[in-house]
Amino acid sequence: MTIATADLYDQRGDELDSLALQLHDFGGHHAFEGPVRTIRCHRDNALVKQTLATPGEGAVLVIDGAGSLESALVGDRIAASAVDNGWSGIIVHGAVRDREALAGLAIGIKALGTNPRTSAKAGVGEIDVHVTIAGIVFIPGRHVWADADGVLVER
Repeated sequence: MTIATADLYDQRGDELDSLALQLHDFGGHHAFEGPVRTIRCHRDNALVKQTLATPGEGAVLVIDGAGSLESALVGDRIAASAVDNGWSGIIVHGAVRDREALAGLAIGIKALGTNPRTSAKAGVGEIDVHVTIAGIVFIPGRHVWADADGVLVER
């Protein structure tokens, strides 16, 4: 069972960063946690699809899409692949699509918003690098917790 982020912050606040960005919940799970994996990409989800098709082992993929809402980086098929491969959650600094289908999947998904437009498939981006979103650094291997109150990550 995932601990509430508010309780966790009360216990370990000095060790955690809190993402002030207000993300929306899209997946069937609103609370999730796991080790951080990262992708930095802009309007191109080929690396996202490729990564979520590999064993997640309970990890959370943090996608830095530069805050773009111009096209979706995650949709129902990619998210279903993540479920099948054991990922705990996906945090998108950008857009997703297929909102209703995502809500029925057993995974946590947080994102800025939605857009039905698909993204490019060229594979441009970087995997497992430090990404900074709203001033908070996500480092691969560190732990992240997310629920309806927000997102916490180990410093």
